[in-house]
Amino acid sequence: MDFVNAAASVIKSIRIQDIVDMAIIAGMIFALLMWFKTRASRFVLIGILLLGGVYLAARFFQLYLTVIVLQGFFGILLFVLVVIFQEDLRGFFERLAMLGNLRKATPPLSDMEKAVGVIAETAGNLAKKRIGALMVIQGDDPLDRHLTGGVELNGVISEPLLASIFDPHSSGHDGAAVIKGARITMFGCHLPLSVNIEQYENIGLRHTAALGLTERSDALCIVVSEERGTISIAQGESLAVIPGASMLNEILEKYYTSYQPAPQARPVWAWLRENTKEKIMAVGLACVLWVAFGYQRDIVRRDFLVPIDYKNVPQNWQIDEPQLTEAKVIFQGPDQAFRLLDEKSLRLSLDLASLVEKKREFTLTKDMVNAPSSLSIADISPSKIRVYASKQVSATLPVHVVTRNRLPDNLTLQKIMLSPAKIRVMMDSRMKSEEINLETEPIDLQNISSSVAIALKVVPTTGVSFPDGQALQVRATIRVKKK
Repeated sequence: MDFVNAAASVIKSIRIQDIVDMAIIAGMIFALLMWFKTRASRFVLIGILLLGGVYLAARFFQLYLTVIVLQGFFGILLFVLVVIFQEDLRGFFERLAMLGNLRKATPPLSDMEKAVGVIAETAGNLAKKRIGALMVIQGDDPLDRHLTGGVELNGVISEPLLASIFDPHSSGHDGAAVIKGARITMFGCHLPLSVNIEQYENIGLRHTAALGLTERSDALCIVVSEERGTISIAQGESLAVIPGASMLNEILEKYYTSYQPAPQARPVWAWLRENTKEKIMAVGLACVLWVAFGYQRDIVRRDFLVPIDYKNVPQNWQIDEPQLTEAKVIFQGPDQAFRLLDEKSLRLSLDLASLVEKKREFTLTKDMVNAPSSLSIADISPSKIRVYASKQVSATLPVHVVTRNRLPDNLTLQKIMLSPAKIRVMMDSRMKSEEINLETEPIDLQNISSSVAIALKVVPTTGVSFPDGQALQVRATIRVKKK
C-alpha cells in the first residue's frame, strides 16, 4: 500500500517540464543504444549500465558502503569512457556533425544501379583471374581519419578503371579503392587493421584491413582473394565469403538503397514499430533516472538577499538618499531546483511610475521577483518600503568662483570673470533658488603667474543635479597685473 501511495505521489508531481526533461534524456539514450548496437564495445557499455543499476538500487535501499564505492568509481568514469570508447565517440560526434548537412548530394538511381553492376562484374572477373582487390563503399561516415596514403582520383566508376587500379603491375594494386556513390574518390589507400580476428582462420592482410575499417565506420568493404579466388564482404564486425558476383550485386543494391532518400514520408506507426525494444529501454531508463535524480521529494526553504531595482522613475523626479538597496526573499522548492538557481540573476523590480501621485509607501509582492518557475516565494522582508523622492524643477542659478591661497607678492588681482556666469540646473521643488550656492572647484592663486583662462567644473550641491546627469564646466578668465 505504501508503494502504491508513493507511486501515486510521484505521478501527481510530474510537470510539463519533467515530461520534456525525460523526453530529451530518452532521445539521447535511444541514440546511444542505436549507435552501440552494432559496436564491439557495446558489451562494455552494458556492464557500465548494470553497475549504474546497482548504484541506483543501493541508493534506494540506503546501502551506504556500496554507494560510497560506486560514487568513487563513477567519479573517474568520464576518463574511463574516453579511453574505452575513443573511436566510438569520435564516430558518434562525426555523425552528429553530419546531421547539419540536410541536403545530402545523392547520385541518381540510374547511376547507382550502373555502379552496382560495374562493381559486381569487376569483382567477379578479378576473382576468376585470382587478382587481389580491396574496394571500400563509403556510407555516411567520413573516412579521412581512417585512411593513410592513397592518391586522389574522383573519376566516374567503370570496369576498365577498376581493372587498371588492381592490375598486379599497378602501384595501387596493394591498396584500397574508395568508392563514394558512382565515383572512385581515391585509390592505393591503406586501412586500419582489425584486432578481432581470432574467429577467422587464415585471413590475409586485405581481409584484416577491410574488417578493421568496417569496425570503425558504416562503410562496406569488398575483398577479392588472389589465393582462393573468392569474394568476401566486410560490414560492421562481420566478414563473410559470398558465392559470386550475383550475390554481391544483391548486397550492393540493398546497401546503396539504404542511403537513398525515402520517396515519401513514412507514417508514425511504421516508425514506432522499428527498434521497439531500444525505444522501451530508453524511455524506461529515462524514467528511472528522473525518479532517482530529478524527482522533487523534499521541499526546502532558503533565503537570499536580492537587489532592488528602482524602475520607471517619472521624469523630473529623483530618489533621495538613503534608499533601501536589497530585500531578504525566502524561496521554497526542491533541492534540485536550488542547484540550478543562479543567485546573481535574482532581482526585485519596483515600479515607481506612481510617484507622481505622491505615493511613497510600496508593498513588495512576489510578482516583483524574477523567481524561476520551479521555486515559489514564501516571504519578503521587509514587506513594505518607503521611498523618499523629490520632484525636480528647472532653474538658472549663478556660479560663484572659489579661490585658495594668495597671488605671488609681485601680482595684484584685477578681476575674475566666468563664462557663462549662470547655468541651468535641476533642483528640488521644495528648495528656494536664493538659498542655493553653486560654486566652482577651487582655483589655486599661488600658481598664477600671469593673466590666464581656465576651465573649471561646477561642484553639485545637495538637492541640485545637472541636466542629463553630466557635469558642467565654466570658463574662468583671471586677470592680474604686476605691482
